[in-house]
Amino acid sequence: MAEKDSKCTPFAAFLYPQARAEQRETANNSHRKDIAATNPRGIPYAPFVDKVEDYVTSRVEVETTLKKFQEMISKYQFMETNKQRAAVGHREKIPDIQKTLDMVQFLKTRKPGSDPIEATFELNDTLFAKANIPPTEEANVMLSYPIGEAEELLTARLATAKQNLANCEEDLDFLREQITTMEVATARVYNWDVTMKRKEKQESDVLESTGKDGSSNG
Repeated sequence: MAEKDSKCTPFAAFLYPQARAEQRETANNSHRKDIAATNPRGIPYAPFVDKVEDYVTSRVEVETTLKKFQEMISKYQFMETNKQRAAVGHREKIPDIQKTLDMVQFLKTRKPGSDPIEATFELNDTLFAKANIPPTEEANVMLSYPIGEAEELLTARLATAKQNLANCEEDLDFLREQITTMEVATARVYNWDVTMKRKEKQESDVLESTGKDGSSNG
């Protein structure tokens, strides 16, 4: 992962309690640096768990760590839902702006003295009205604008809406990647816990067996 410069956000920082053992401080500083990196809209990268031991030193910490990982997944999913809604809004807005801009650009081509054009207006789903529109130098875009200003305004709004949609789609891809990373991290910590539990049981069985053998020999 390329190193990115950014301030640590509260969302990302909660993963690291301040009370840590001294031997883990170096690893934690590295993780804080990674976790502080964000995408262009400030969404933090999920921590990549390469070594579980950098996050938990004993099975006592497993439950707390898994809970925090789940909280991060929930926050990423919440942001994903918001981005999906925003993307829907931009997709609905873009055709309307484009249609209005096309009309303004058409009106701009009309010269003074040209014959009026007949247009059909939709009053509701089943009712339409016709009107003759003479050449005009103004466009009613919420307010009355000169044709040139209306074209500028709509062009800028269309570009902004398209950029916002592109940002939403990029953020959605990014969020899905972070959710997957956190799910993998959760699985690794869980599997580590299972392995350690099995190891502890084996050691306990060996000690118990050794104790029984000692008692029998005695």
